[in-house]
Amino acid sequence: MGKTLAEKIFEAHVVDRPFGDTWVLKLDRVFCHEITTPIAINDLVSKNLDRVFDVSKIKAVIDHVSPAKDSKTAEQGKTLRDWVRRHHIKDFFDIGRNGICHAIFPEKGCVRPGFTVIMGDSHTCTHGAFGAFSAGVGTTDLEVGILKGVCAFRKPETLRINLNGKLGEGVCAKDVILAIIGKIGVGGATGKVMELRGPVIGALDMEGRMTICNMAVEAGATSGVCMPDAATVDYLWPFIGPEGERNYASREEALADFEKWRSDDDAVYAGIVDIDCSALEPLATVNYKPDQVKTIRELEGTRVDQVYIGSCTNGRIGDLRAAAAALRGKDGRTRKIADTVRGIVSPATTEIFNMALKEGLIQIFLDAGFCVTNATCGACLGMSNGVLAEGEVCASTTNRNFYGRMGKGGMVHLMSPASAAAAALAGCITAAKPGAV
Repeated sequence: MGKTLAEKIFEAHVVDRPFGDTWVLKLDRVFCHEITTPIAINDLVSKNLDRVFDVSKIKAVIDHVSPAKDSKTAEQGKTLRDWVRRHHIKDFFDIGRNGICHAIFPEKGCVRPGFTVIMGDSHTCTHGAFGAFSAGVGTTDLEVGILKGVCAFRKPETLRINLNGKLGEGVCAKDVILAIIGKIGVGGATGKVMELRGPVIGALDMEGRMTICNMAVEAGATSGVCMPDAATVDYLWPFIGPEGERNYASREEALADFEKWRSDDDAVYAGIVDIDCSALEPLATVNYKPDQVKTIRELEGTRVDQVYIGSCTNGRIGDLRAAAAALRGKDGRTRKIADTVRGIVSPATTEIFNMALKEGLIQIFLDAGFCVTNATCGACLGMSNGVLAEGEVCASTTNRNFYGRMGKGGMVHLMSPASAAAAALAGCITAAKPGAV
C-alpha cells in the first residue's frame, strides 16, 4: 500500500511511539517570534533548563509588533533578543532586516521538502507549500522542541483536495483557498493534513502555494502540503545549488531527490474533494467565519473604511504587484483611492519592501494615497498599524475574519490583493476590472 507525503515524513522522522497513535518526531526546524516564544523562554529559565537543542535549527524573528508599540511588546522583544544572543543563534532577523515569519523563513531558504517544522503560531502550516510537515504548536510543545528537538503528534489522516481546471482572469490563489474553505467548512479538515493537488497547484508559483497552505488551518487542518516539483526547486535553488548548503549539481538532481517526498499513486486518503477552479470568480468572506464566502459580485457596493494589503498570506512581491496593477488606469496613470478610505500596505519582509521600491510599486501606492509601513503582523491581529474602530469595515488580504480580529467591533472581509485595491479605489467592494477606469 502506498503512502502519503505526511506518512513518509512521519516514518522518516519518528524517534519514539510511546503510546497509542502518538508519534514523537525529530524536528528539522523550530521557528520563533517575539509573541509566543518569550513565554516558553521564561518558563525554561524558571526550570533551570535554559538550553537549545541545536542553534543551527532554530530561527527567530521580531515580526508581530515591529517595532514595539509599548513597554510590554518591547519587553517581549528584549526577552527574545537576549535569548538569541545568549545561545548564539545565528539566524535572527531583527528590526530593519526582518519580516513576517511565514514570509521571511522561506525567503531565507529555511524550509526544505521532507522537513518537520514547528512554531508557536497557527499559520506555520504555510511552509507545507514546500512539501514539508509544518504545524503550529502550544507553549509546552514549543519548549520541548527548543530543548530537545522533538515534538509529539498524533499521526494525521490526509484529506486530498484536487484543484482541477484553470484559473480565469482575475482569479488567484486567495480565491482558491476561500473556495476550499467555503466548500468543506471551518472544521472540514480538522486534525488532518490538507494535501493540495491538481493542475491549478502545478501552475501556481511558490507564493501562490504558500497563500493556499497558509489558510489550511482556517479549515481546521494541522498542515497544508503541496508536492515538491520544479517550481520548488527553482525557488530554493540559491540555497541548494552549487553555492548553497546542499550543493546539488543541477536542478534535475535536486528534483529527482525531492521525488521521494511525493505521495504515492496508491496512497490511501481520509477523503478526496474535487473542485473545478475554472468556474471560480473573485471571492470574499462575509460575517465572522472564513467559510462564509460570497463572490465579489454579490457583495458589490458594500462599504469599506479601510483597505489592508499585507500579512503572511498576501504580503509577498507578487501580491504587491497585483495590487499596484489594480491601481492603474487604462492610460497607465495611478488612480487615487476614495476619500472615505484609508489604505495601508505592509510588505511582508524588508527584502520585499526593497524589491517593491526598486520596481516603483511603493511609489504607486503612495501616489494612490496608501500609507506604506514596514513589515509587521500588527494590523492582522488588531495589535498595531491598522486597528479598526467599532463598526468599521476593512477589505483585507489577511487570513482571519473572526469577530474583533482587527479591532473590537470591526468587520473584516478577506479577499485578494487585486480585489482589495479595487475596493480602495471605489470606497466599497466592487467587481470592476483592474484598469477599467
